[in-house]
Amino acid sequence: MNSPSSPARGRPPRLDQTRTLQTALDLLNESGLDALTMRRLADAVGARASALYRYFATKQDLLTAMAERMVEGVGTAAGPTGDGDWSEGVARLARALRTALLAHRDGARVFAGTHATGPNTLGFSESLVGVLREAGFSDSEAARALYAVANFTVGHTLEEQAALQPENESPADPGGLHEAVTAGAYPHLAATLPVLTSTDFAAHFEFGLRLLLDGLRATRQ
Repeated sequence: MNSPSSPARGRPPRLDQTRTLQTALDLLNESGLDALTMRRLADAVGARASALYRYFATKQDLLTAMAERMVEGVGTAAGPTGDGDWSEGVARLARALRTALLAHRDGARVFAGTHATGPNTLGFSESLVGVLREAGFSDSEAARALYAVANFTVGHTLEEQAALQPENESPADPGGLHEAVTAGAYPHLAATLPVLTSTDFAAHFEFGLRLLLDGLRATRQ
């Protein structure tokens, strides 16, 4: 006979928001976003799907919570900006965001459009805007720069993760691009094919980030 403090035999573990969120991230990493459903998550935590709505009213609420968890600690990446070099602080934040999203399968797809307002997401935004305001950028410049850096980073990572999906799932096909370009009258594209078909996404990212930073730097001149 069970004591009053002991769970009844066969009773599923008590639903916990933190554990449920971690399980959702585990399922995401295992099978991808398209396979993540509320029913599958409920089965994984041993609960009814209806019980999940106690914490997540919709699947979008779940994705927002997942996005917020993904970027935990990213806001601390700016670090000290030696010699007043604000650009290095911004670059570190952008790189940290990309790294955080790449750490999860379909991480950028989950994060895109969630507009989370938790302490992790707001901490990232506060750090980036703070670096720029302290460097003398106006409030409007700092705010728009936040959007530019975040949107570039998320969009780049979205394409990067799509290209790096398992071969039978990926829409990216460097071989197909090569054949299409060389079969047609595209001499400029043909000359740049080694870069266009390269999977060195870190180099692509750093180039785009440098363009953004150079553009921001030009507004201070």
